[in-house]
Amino acid sequence: MAITTVRTTGDPETAEAAPALHTHIRLAAEGLPDTDPARVVRAVESGRAPGATAVEDLELAVRASAALIGADPQYSRLAARLLARLIRDEVLAGGLRTFSESVAQGHRLGLHNDALAALAGANAAAFDSLVGDEADEADDRFGYFGLRTVYDRYLLRHPTTRKVIETPQWFLLRVAAGLSSGVDEAAELYGLTSRLAYLPSSPTLFNSGTAHPQLSSCFLLDSPRDELDAIYGRYTDIARLSKFAGGIGVSWTRVRSRGSLIKGTNGRSNGIVPWLRTLDASVAAVNQGGRRKGAACVYLEPWHADIDEFLELRDNTGDEAQRTHNLNLAVWVPDEFMRRVEADAEWSLFDPKDVPDLTDLWGERFDAAYAAAEAAGLAKRSVPARTLYARMMRTLAQTGNGWMTFKDAANRACNQTAREGNVVHLSNLCTEILEVTDDETTAVCNLGSVNLSEHVADGEVDFAALSRTVRTAVKFLDRTIDRSYYPTDAAGGSNRKWRPVGLGVMGLADVFFKLRLPFDSPEAKELSTRIAEEIALTAYETSAALAEELGRHPSYADTRAADGVLHVDHFPRAAVTQPARWDALRKTVARTGLRNSLLIAIAPTATIAAIAGSAECIEPVVSNVFKRETLSGEFLQVNPYLIADLKRLGRWDEATRGALLSSEGSVQDFGWLPEELKSLYRTAWELPQKALIELAAARTPFIDQSQSLNLFMAAPTIGKLSSMYAYAWRQGLKTTYYLRSRPATRIQQTTVAAAAPVSLVEPSRFTPDEAVACSLENPEVCEACQ
Repeated sequence: MAITTVRTTGDPETAEAAPALHTHIRLAAEGLPDTDPARVVRAVESGRAPGATAVEDLELAVRASAALIGADPQYSRLAARLLARLIRDEVLAGGLRTFSESVAQGHRLGLHNDALAALAGANAAAFDSLVGDEADEADDRFGYFGLRTVYDRYLLRHPTTRKVIETPQWFLLRVAAGLSSGVDEAAELYGLTSRLAYLPSSPTLFNSGTAHPQLSSCFLLDSPRDELDAIYGRYTDIARLSKFAGGIGVSWTRVRSRGSLIKGTNGRSNGIVPWLRTLDASVAAVNQGGRRKGAACVYLEPWHADIDEFLELRDNTGDEAQRTHNLNLAVWVPDEFMRRVEADAEWSLFDPKDVPDLTDLWGERFDAAYAAAEAAGLAKRSVPARTLYARMMRTLAQTGNGWMTFKDAANRACNQTAREGNVVHLSNLCTEILEVTDDETTAVCNLGSVNLSEHVADGEVDFAALSRTVRTAVKFLDRTIDRSYYPTDAAGGSNRKWRPVGLGVMGLADVFFKLRLPFDSPEAKELSTRIAEEIALTAYETSAALAEELGRHPSYADTRAADGVLHVDHFPRAAVTQPARWDALRKTVARTGLRNSLLIAIAPTATIAAIAGSAECIEPVVSNVFKRETLSGEFLQVNPYLIADLKRLGRWDEATRGALLSSEGSVQDFGWLPEELKSLYRTAWELPQKALIELAAARTPFIDQSQSLNLFMAAPTIGKLSSMYAYAWRQGLKTTYYLRSRPATRIQQTTVAAAAPVSLVEPSRFTPDEAVACSLENPEVCEACQ
């Protein structure tokens, strides 16, 4: 029911509250026993501006409810219910009653494409019935921050009035219909997304069914040739790809270093920094239609002679003309570098103009070519490998950037690198995509993530339901390749040739909370690996079935799968629990081939996890109480699993809330809390990072691309970081992502006796080289510290 504008002063409890608003708040609070609707009404009264409309009152009620989430998580549901009513009233005020009417209007306004308009128009009654009486129930699955994110960023708006023209459920159905050929197909995908059991990535949510359906998440561009036209051509490609919400990864290793001779002018090169400064400005200028900032990550191999300047690009001190504050940085590290770090050997730096083949080599061929270049005297200079490694660690500690990604591990098991000349030169913006590139090939990936928290039933993971979700997800991820708009020919051609997709997960921490498993327990590791295996098996089975129905991807003959080798076969120690099913899959693939060259990638899921109300991807929670920022303001959010336990213990009160806030979300100093709950509710800062690495390593055999693996260290030192990343390399990880650290002022406010990191290397007593040496020569000590 719509809220009227009738007002009265007859309610003594709420002073001048409008009866309709008061009643609606009470109705919205039904089934939420730990909320106080009168408290929300009083907040509305105290904050109401003179002459406020009913819509403004409702907006104020939403904000008032959201402001109380820190007091109890149930206020998130109350705020979401009120926001859902506000959205529906806004759509109704625009004269729209059904999904088909919304699509028709959007088409007239140039927002929806012809295909969606034709499909919805021809099947209006069937589509409208999909989101009829059950819309309220489906909306009620959202928490406040999820629904707020949908409202602020994803719902289509009228170009002139800027009012939304679709409800949350129409939005999800629009996404599904945009990827479908009929009502039944759309209903299959909508059924998953409306339950928040699976969500495609943001570009697909933004653009499916629209006039420019750019559905792909990631674009990977090889380093431009060391020519003026090629470099400026790469800028143009990146701008086009970024415009429609694509995240960019680009290598810069082929571009000559500072001091290199330029034959055309007989001058000397200024190196890579001026070019990256220009790229930095371009990325900032193309802001993806105002919905989110443009973003790119630049990859450089550590033998490039400008590596030192590259590692300084994100520094907050020094010459500002040598800084790029919008670009992310990653180092594309060959095994030979890490071996020399361990051996305390020298490392040679080259101008890529003198060693043009190194970029296209990996493994033993790279090692031989690198040694031959050294023997030929081509190095510009050499440095102790540990000195450069320490500089990398310093960059990570100071900026969180300079991500460690491992070239040989990325290429060794990649399905696309079976044939000579097919090389993975870099990863993407978030380090989970590993695909071949060259000067004419822009690698592309379409992403989506299964919400694992919605696949727990009766105290265990429902693997049958998980398998059903994966089958649907893979089918529609494959469909995005054909339905997507490609801003460049190089992207479209590559995506149709290889047909890679990246199915990931979110909500792993929710699963552990629901099943009462500490994040670093052996049982958690076993379950995480079992989930990864089930997803991989089902994804490959689905791709094989699609290949039989629709045909293999055009480059199938150039893959390892065509040679009878699946990704898991590169890992003889993989924790395989279903060998018979894997054997059957190999026989099926030998007969049918695969529709997709790559299938699994775990993306960060920051935004879609907020929509789903789950923990991000594979990460532990960063805090048990944290701030959420929306266009409506900043609000506290608390861990609902912890709060449920505190309520059960009778300890969720003002004193506990205050203690939780003052401890920045840690419960480790709550002496009255049972030890098993302290262990369960450790945050990312309080968990051993060795455990996160081992969890990632255990699932790696079942991930044919990679995973966005953040690592957390409250007070990083060069010694601790060097030990941690060396351990990640030895465990066979392909990539890592951000290093998360805490400002010193925050660290000083929190005392965590059981889990505070211990500095093994005192910066005032040890040089960076000595710190690296200490960590590598005493790895068992440093790893235990992590």
